[in-house]
Amino acid sequence: MHIVQLLPELNQGGIERGVVELNRELVARGFRSTVVSAGGALVPTIEQDGGTHLTVDICSKNPVTAIARALKLRAALAEIAPSLLHVRSRVPGWLTALANRSLKLPLVSTVHGYNSVNCYSEIMTRGERVICVSHGIRDFVREHYGVDEARLRVVHRGVDLQAFANSANPEPLTSLQDTWSLNRPFVLAAGRISPLKGLDLMIEALSDPRLSGLDLVIAGSAGTRHGQHLQSLHDLIASRSLSDRVHFVGSQSDLVPWYAAAQAVVSTSRKPESFGRTLIEAMALETPVIAGRHGGALEIVRDGENGYLVTPGDRQELVEALAGIERLQTAGLRSYVQENFSLARMVSGILAVYEEVLPCTSC
Repeated sequence: MHIVQLLPELNQGGIERGVVELNRELVARGFRSTVVSAGGALVPTIEQDGGTHLTVDICSKNPVTAIARALKLRAALAEIAPSLLHVRSRVPGWLTALANRSLKLPLVSTVHGYNSVNCYSEIMTRGERVICVSHGIRDFVREHYGVDEARLRVVHRGVDLQAFANSANPEPLTSLQDTWSLNRPFVLAAGRISPLKGLDLMIEALSDPRLSGLDLVIAGSAGTRHGQHLQSLHDLIASRSLSDRVHFVGSQSDLVPWYAAAQAVVSTSRKPESFGRTLIEAMALETPVIAGRHGGALEIVRDGENGYLVTPGDRQELVEALAGIERLQTAGLRSYVQENFSLARMVSGILAVYEEVLPCTSC
């Protein structure tokens, strides 16, 4: 079986990491794996893991060049003759649809998020099977696009339990504390800094007197797009006299020591997250979580047991959850992730979907 995954670029991000992990696991299980993208920092990883990368511009949204790029993609696919195409994003979805008109290769798509409902996004529902990363996404796709239930499959994202494991060596944790002057217990917010992430609510909650012994670490970048929002967060921190308790550490290539050192990982997103990968990564390291009561978190967090669910935007509920971190169970968190959200489980689920659409001679 020869699988081709298609995505815009291979740089940092949740979709990109998922593609890299699936490529590695496909090769490990004896399958041939190819990834098509416009390139990026993770291309060497694809190749080091035994996969093949084809560079085709399936990233640009320029309609003027779309036909030429679709023809180039068709030629590349015809040459390698894959068993199945797996589309991961909308621009690749449209270009693949054009390229595959004559090739007629089996097609699977994955819907990764609550994208705007329109004809542009609808392309992601045209696969012979449509993988949804949560039941919430499945319901969203069914409601807004009328996709037949028989074509929808839920496969939760998975965490690589070998990569996300506690180390007996205390040196990384000590290094974090020394480098960033972390002298108090802290909670961690990881991910892109944007208005939708609700970090202002987290900062406001931290100003409550009951949380005076707790710091906040924000691991992520605002980029050029959200620079103004980042400045507004700094202004809020200064106005609440929290400059010594809120730490911006930038994007971190390795979050394992941060997860392990945190008292909890917090997601205060104003909009539902499609799944919540940071939540299961934290749990794999026996760290409890706090998340908004919506989206994928509803399928991960057992409220009051392995974490807390709070009403999105409710500062008081967030304060209560942060004040009650020590009451949460942590001993069974890793086992919970292993049983429900492991990388092996995810890969098996995706392979089962592939087998549904492949002729038995290709299995």
